[in-house]
Amino acid sequence: MFEVKIETHFSSAHHLLNYKGNCENQHGHNWKVEVYIQGTELDKSNILVDFKVLKKKVNEIVDYLDHKDINELPEFRGISPSSEIISKFIYQKVKEQFSGVSRVNVWETPTSRASYWE
Repeated sequence: MFEVKIETHFSSAHHLLNYKGNCENQHGHNWKVEVYIQGTELDKSNILVDFKVLKKKVNEIVDYLDHKDINELPEFRGISPSSEIISKFIYQKVKEQFSGVSRVNVWETPTSRASYWE
């Protein structure tokens, strides 16, 4: 099995619904995103997935979230956009373009992350 990982970043605001504490108020994060792709087959250049292509596609996804109030985006209206839900959203979007996506990590601080995988 082979695995590649890329990292990217975005900044946005959100607030948690049905939550008692500071995070129920709107606040922002400089999110770090890690996307992992796994597979057993390499192409003729012995590459699982081209880092350049993967970064471009993942950056298109996170650009949608960048400098936005995530609660206001149609996909998140009425739900609590926790790091867990954001990692699932990114995972599902990446999966539409790369069959080997194995995990997405979303870091909201340098010491706190959520992951999603299937």
